[in-house]
Amino acid sequence: MFHRHLNHQRYTLAAIDDVIERGRMRDWLELRNAVRRQPELLDKIKRVCSARVSDPYAQRYHFWNHYVEKHRNVA
Repeated sequence: MFHRHLNHQRYTLAAIDDVIERGRMRDWLELRNAVRRQPELLDKIKRVCSARVSDPYAQRYHFWNHYVEKHRNVA
């Protein structure tokens, strides 16, 4: 995914937030595959989501927060 305000393609906190907020299915699958290769990304995703899960309408963040909770013990 091209990040409009970032000049790299690493999964920093800002990049993860961008993928969750603006990403399409292909971008989400890339993030999921990156998590499979680098389970430490789960902590970053959790940090990003924790800022938004208080909003009941932020469904994308709720989804990824649940993803982290489910896969953190598996990784």
